[in-house]
Amino acid sequence: MSISPNPPRNEPVQLYAPGSPERTRLRETLAAMQAAAPHALRLHIGGEAADGAGPPLEVRAPHRHDLLLGEARQATADDVRRAIDAALAAWPSWSREPFETRATVFLRAADLLSGPWRDRLNAATMLGQSKSVHQAEIDAACELIDFWRWNVHFAERMQQDQPVSPPGVLNRLEYRSLEGFVLAITPFNFTSIGGNLPTAPAILGNVVVWKPASTQLLAAHVIMELLEAAGLPAGVVNLVAGPGAAVSEAALNHPALAGIHFTGSTDTFRHLWTSVSANLDTYRTYPRLIGETGGKDFVLAHESADPEALLVGLVRGAFEYQGQKCSAASRAYVPRSMWHELREPLAAATEALTVGDPAELSTFMGAVIDESSYRKHEEAMVAARGDSRLTLVAGGECDSDVGWFVRPTIYATDDPKHDLMQRELFGPILTVYPYEDSQWDSVLDLVDTTSPYGLTGAVFADDRRAIDAAASRLRHAAGNFYVNDKPTGAVVGQQPFGGGRLSGTNDKAGSFLNLTRWVSARVIKETFVPPTDWRYPHMEAD
Repeated sequence: MSISPNPPRNEPVQLYAPGSPERTRLRETLAAMQAAAPHALRLHIGGEAADGAGPPLEVRAPHRHDLLLGEARQATADDVRRAIDAALAAWPSWSREPFETRATVFLRAADLLSGPWRDRLNAATMLGQSKSVHQAEIDAACELIDFWRWNVHFAERMQQDQPVSPPGVLNRLEYRSLEGFVLAITPFNFTSIGGNLPTAPAILGNVVVWKPASTQLLAAHVIMELLEAAGLPAGVVNLVAGPGAAVSEAALNHPALAGIHFTGSTDTFRHLWTSVSANLDTYRTYPRLIGETGGKDFVLAHESADPEALLVGLVRGAFEYQGQKCSAASRAYVPRSMWHELREPLAAATEALTVGDPAELSTFMGAVIDESSYRKHEEAMVAARGDSRLTLVAGGECDSDVGWFVRPTIYATDDPKHDLMQRELFGPILTVYPYEDSQWDSVLDLVDTTSPYGLTGAVFADDRRAIDAAASRLRHAAGNFYVNDKPTGAVVGQQPFGGGRLSGTNDKAGSFLNLTRWVSARVIKETFVPPTDWRYPHMEAD
């Protein structure tokens, strides 16, 4: 039986223009979700919703301190152990289900999200993660739908890859699940990552313990209910909430840990890797570690670049979703002659960006995710005011009276190794280094060596030789490389996402490459007519 013989089409993006039915429906859902707050955000273990045994946890809207969206109780190490037990209890049957049985669960989830669940998950993302309507639509709806449909397609195509069988022999490659459970740890910034990291392994027959970021719990709660509505069997994916300490205590020491699917900070991924290494003697198998971490993503302009295209690439690439994308542009290199012309229009466009409550659909930017993020950006802006190496181009202000609002900000610097050109802030601050037009070759080396990361980058140029030179010299500086486009917005099935260096293991979410990490293949050779004489012809006498 063939589930998806042809590649799926990417989910169309709804525009939410004034007067459109989707705009009306979303507004109604936003109002209803706010009116019903605070929502009970519970653990999901073995198909049952339950409260954790740990301290209480509040989820508030980043853009409205007064809006309590949800209440939960944190999972303890014992709660995590129960989730692991539930996953392992589900593993024998789930791992042996026909691929078609598993696949249909996620294809149904995709259709439910494309239809009746779309507004609910988009609204949860807008309220809980302070995303504009467009950013929520391309993330919580379109990208997650694409992940589920394309992952099924890639998994089926992978299983069709079989070895050669000569006459008299049948060779088969069996794509087994990993033996044990997978720990999925997901960040606040993308609802689609929250949905993909636990389910990509599950499509291949794995069972999962999922720890989403506490600030993303409202959307994670909706995803879990959606998966259960789509028919996901109890125990296949188990959601636990709370800080990472309880998860680390229970999961990283468990002998059945088979893999970790992670997106988050570089420091956390290093901690996970170190902990797994320290526990190797306790595991039944070598755990797979798949991680996507940070970035200090660049935009590089050549003197032949189109200034208008560059302006759009910088504004959208740096400030969509408050710069809280792993791929967001935070350092830029612009020829000095072009910078003189670009600076004022870029500043004007940046100052014109609307910042506020995403429930107001005219909003371009919401708030940064929490107080910790706000204080980090506030400190950077305070330090910049007394820094002679920086010139404020736009923004430079914060306001925490109503929510954690950070204005989109641009600095120019004469120091290409300035801290703001190297340190990942994960927010709406872009630092520009205007370079001498004649120093294009040396700037390529500068872009390559300034940051320890290697996630995304973009080059703007009309000169083909310049484009080719950048692509060659920056070959390892970015796992996703864009030409005349912003370095954000990867689409499943079109631009598989991930980077190397300190940005992660580059296993390319949204492609077959990621899915191959979640199988442990077995080769089966069957000989139809086995030999009955152990001797070989060369052994006979002349």
